[in-house]
Amino acid sequence: MTQSSGLRLLPWSSPEGKPCFLFPNDDHSALSRRADEIEALQLAMGAGLLHHARALLGDRKANARELRFLSDRLCEALRDVLRVAESRGGRLAAPESDEGKGLGSAPESNEGSA
Repeated sequence: MTQSSGLRLLPWSSPEGKPCFLFPNDDHSALSRRADEIEALQLAMGAGLLHHARALLGDRKANARELRFLSDRLCEALRDVLRVAESRGGRLAAPESDEGKGLGSAPESNEGSA
């Protein structure tokens, strides 16, 4: 998805596993509100899972099966959170004053100069 497309990445996939998009004619449509609710639920569930993960990882009695189950759930939560971040990032307007400065650009270093 590109920012210029104007499409919103939805927090669910098609039955075939393909991403679903919404053309946002109205950010207050029923489908848009439902997507907002699901994103909020996914973020809350991820936060709850993180709390549970910290407790389980601190438990010396946790067995491999429990840790594997936790790892699977953490992967699912991370996938959901990354999808929410991608969707929200795609809807942000690029600041005009920072045009040409990407998030991936590192500050210039004086390393090696004398």
